[in-house]
Amino acid sequence: MSTPLPVTIFVVEDNIWYGELLEYKLAQNPDYLIRRFTTAQACFEHLGEKPDIITLDYTLPDGKGEQVLRQLKERLPEASVIVISAQEDVRTAVGLLREGAYDYLVKDEETADRLWNTVNNICKQLRLRRENERLREQIGQRYDPRRAILGESPQMQQLFTLIDKAARTNITVSLSGETGTGKELVAKAIHFQSERSAGPFVAVNVAAIPRELLESELFGHEKGAFTGAVARRIGRFEEAHRGTLFLDEIAELDLSLQAKLLRVLQEREITRLGSNARIAFDARLMVATHRDLAREVREGRFREDLYYRLLGLPIQMPPLRERGRDVLVLANAFLRDFCAQNHMAGCALSAGAEQKLLRYPFPGNVRELKAVVELAAVLAEGDEIQAHDLSLRDAPTSSPAGPPAETGPESLRAQTTAIVQRYLDAHNGNILQVAAKLQIGKSTIYRMVQNNEVSIR
Repeated sequence: MSTPLPVTIFVVEDNIWYGELLEYKLAQNPDYLIRRFTTAQACFEHLGEKPDIITLDYTLPDGKGEQVLRQLKERLPEASVIVISAQEDVRTAVGLLREGAYDYLVKDEETADRLWNTVNNICKQLRLRRENERLREQIGQRYDPRRAILGESPQMQQLFTLIDKAARTNITVSLSGETGTGKELVAKAIHFQSERSAGPFVAVNVAAIPRELLESELFGHEKGAFTGAVARRIGRFEEAHRGTLFLDEIAELDLSLQAKLLRVLQEREITRLGSNARIAFDARLMVATHRDLAREVREGRFREDLYYRLLGLPIQMPPLRERGRDVLVLANAFLRDFCAQNHMAGCALSAGAEQKLLRYPFPGNVRELKAVVELAAVLAEGDEIQAHDLSLRDAPTSSPAGPPAETGPESLRAQTTAIVQRYLDAHNGNILQVAAKLQIGKSTIYRMVQNNEVSIR
């Protein structure tokens, strides 16, 4: 069996002939790097090479098995130690296993084969561990805020500082800002830079779940708790144990559920529907909304006590129109990624296209920019995107000094509808592809089709 990286094995055996036999057997796998030693001291002197596996003769001239094993596990706890002995004493074997030995093999004519199988089993586990470490490293890099969240403006530098501060503690984080500014991306960046990065990141869009199902979604339910509850279901709070729970669009939470959420946060316990048992959880909470929560409190739509419980470290996401030339930094990054993913020749923005992007207020923010640029890459003739390839609605011709007068909800809704329609047309009405490209829920697009806001042509 081969592994992604070479596996270093120390064979510690004072019987030279027997040590050569074990080395010969293991050397049949070219991915195994084998070093052979005849004394414990020689082995200790080379532990800096960080062997993955050590085969240890129980009786060595300079140390008994238990003593040598204990020192090996103290100095190199991650190494797997296989003890090989001529003794068949069960108590000795049990004692060595308790001391941390991976396995205990008795010397006979089949020892080499059994050792081969044991080493292969260790390597399977080692391969999985290395793969998990590689994936964790990739995820950490992906959500390194200075890699995943692009921008050079002063607003973004301030945002990076807040992300760093949030990642160093477990304080609740409340993200606010317009739709499409990247609130969930920031939440992920904080999670994967924090000490909880090995735990799960569980995201829930409160607005996307029907009110009558949301309580079960968050807290879970027992079998028979209500009609249709045919089995126990673990809620999102339990799923996020030892990780982070991200509640997006928290302002849409029903007032009755706000009271239950407040109690859960105070007690740090949840109760599944249909049960009286209290279940403790350990999850960091982050919330996000595009609404002004303070105004929601003043107008009686959001509980004041819950508001202060959730406020924690507030982070205001800057709208794209206030970030200056970050528009071009993001547009070029989106172009590179889109062309690479679709095996297209690289595209560049013409000077006219750049000016058109800089003049446009982007009511849909970064999400809209991504959609516009990707569509332009599809529509462009040749390897340069011209201004006419950018499908912007009612783009102003004045300088990019500020947003146009009309940037209210109706204008934003019209822009969102137009983008979704363009993507449906470009992807032949494939709703799943469009949802993935725009990073929105497919139920949102289905609802827009149902309401005749967009159509599948």
